[in-house]
Amino acid sequence: MNKQEAEAVNRLHLCYTDIKEVSIWVHMGDMRMKFDFKQDVKRIIVICIASLVMAVNIKTFVRTGGLYPGGATGLTILLQTIFERYLSITVPYTLINLLLNAVPVYIGFRYIGKKFTLYSCLVLILTGFLTDIIPAHVITYDTLLISIFGGIISGLVTSVCLIMGATTGGTDFISIYLSEKKGVDSWNLILGLNIVILSIAGILFGWDKALYSIIFQFASTQVLHTLYKRYQKQTLFIVTRKPEEICDAIYAVSNHGATILEGKGSYEHCERNVVYSVVSRDEVKRVVRAAKEIDGNAFINEVKTEGLSGRFYQKPND
Repeated sequence: MNKQEAEAVNRLHLCYTDIKEVSIWVHMGDMRMKFDFKQDVKRIIVICIASLVMAVNIKTFVRTGGLYPGGATGLTILLQTIFERYLSITVPYTLINLLLNAVPVYIGFRYIGKKFTLYSCLVLILTGFLTDIIPAHVITYDTLLISIFGGIISGLVTSVCLIMGATTGGTDFISIYLSEKKGVDSWNLILGLNIVILSIAGILFGWDKALYSIIFQFASTQVLHTLYKRYQKQTLFIVTRKPEEICDAIYAVSNHGATILEGKGSYEHCERNVVYSVVSRDEVKRVVRAAKEIDGNAFINEVKTEGLSGRFYQKPND
């Protein structure tokens, strides 16, 4: 094979490699977004299913129980109820929800991530549209069961959307923006908004529904905290004879650095090194697996990190 033939074969190989990983760059004004066909089709399918489940949950549990789940969804339902009860006007869920999310969506496009916000808009529009057209179906009139299981479903759907790189909108945009860009704990802000929503609902429509809504929110938050671990931190102490290699593996897997501490084993009285690092909880399994591949005898202690001050790499939303 001469030089020209070899170059032709290389070009064909590169073309074949490109075809296997189909990606498209889309330009929208000053926005430039890369779409991977396989990954993004998967994201769209999962997001559409999650939106359908969220809409069914609103019509089956939230509306049946007369609950106000907090955030943009709770505020939308509250405004709808006010219009219906006091003005005899039926306003579509989609219209109110999109208006309430206008500013959060802007914040998402400007500061969080273009694709992340685009997929979140898909969730918002599809959830609103399905909520307006799906007929209400009552499973049970027991408000406590509605609050618990409705909250579990809500937390599950929100977790799935976040894992797939989207959000259900509203306070999620604000929470992510304050956490990632400003380093501010948004809990008090969101809690204050929910208190206002529940207080108005309690005054206008009865405190029993407002109190049951707290149970709904608690169940939803617990499920979200269990399933979505992006913003949770874990400290790793790895006792090993190959500290340099493990530090390199930690950086390659998670983009986090590590500190090597010198120590001495109390049983064998020989020198040991301890690799100390803090990673996101959703990266722990991959880091531990990589460390074990390098040193099968490594001793690894995982400690939940309650608070962290200083520079910590957070993978940006695309």
